Amino acid sequence: MGDAVKIDVSNVDFYYGNQKALHDVSMKVREHFVTALIGPSGCGKSTFLRSLNRMNDLIPGARLEGRVNLDGEDIYSSSMDVIHLRRRVGMIFQRSNPFPMSIYENVAYGVRVNGLTRDRLKLDEIVERTLRSAALWDEVKDRLSKSAMGLSGGQQQRLCIARALAVQPEVLLMDEPASALDPISTAKIEELIYELKQHYTIVIVTHNMQQAARVSDESGFFLTGRLVEFSETKRLFTAPSNRETEDYITGRFG
Repeated sequence: MGDAVKIDVSNVDFYYGNQKALHDVSMKVREHFVTALIGPSGCGKSTFLRSLNRMNDLIPGARLEGRVNLDGEDIYSSSMDVIHLRRRVGMIFQRSNPFPMSIYENVAYGVRVNGLTRDRLKLDEIVERTLRSAALWDEVKDRLSKSAMGLSGGQQQRLCIARALAVQPEVLLMDEPASALDPISTAKIEELIYELKQHYTIVIVTHNMQQAARVSDESGFFLTGRLVEFSETKRLFTAPSNRETEDYITGRFG
């Protein structure tokens, strides 16, 4: 495991209009680690996650103060190409959102839009490789031309992961990727996350503390827009240094 810092967040305040959603958040996200963000609903963890690829830019009145560096480069600088940034830092949402087109076209879509290849054989290769890396190939290889809408919820979510992987990102942001899934599909997604961290840096927001404990290397506990505690996951769950973290983890919260 490298200890290289992939994303370095320093002193970030985030506002929706006049409402302050994040207060002075600093965090180092390490390369090839899975970093979990936990905390109660509305505590700012999804806002924080979306600030890592400027997804929040799409919300009128949203603004960020502070710095978010990706490989040492400020992603909020005016020279940053946001489209290129979102290719490097992919996003998986809570509800799987496959496009209403074939399984094949879902994966090929980003590759085409980004002009990564025009060669059909190369595209076939990318689609197969990506579906394999999303642990979906064996289940769908005989129906690539069928609509993605016919897949189960868990398969759709893995397809969305494949779609994100197809454009060769460096970082994957996952916003509660398994919260809408049954336990078996959830276990598959968790296994997949474990596999993917060999090649990608992953940041996952989860409501499920057991999930955070199972899949992540480091964890951050958010409360009312503040990062209360950030450390190695095992330590955070067994010996938190903060009373609020301990109360949340042991269920004495609120």
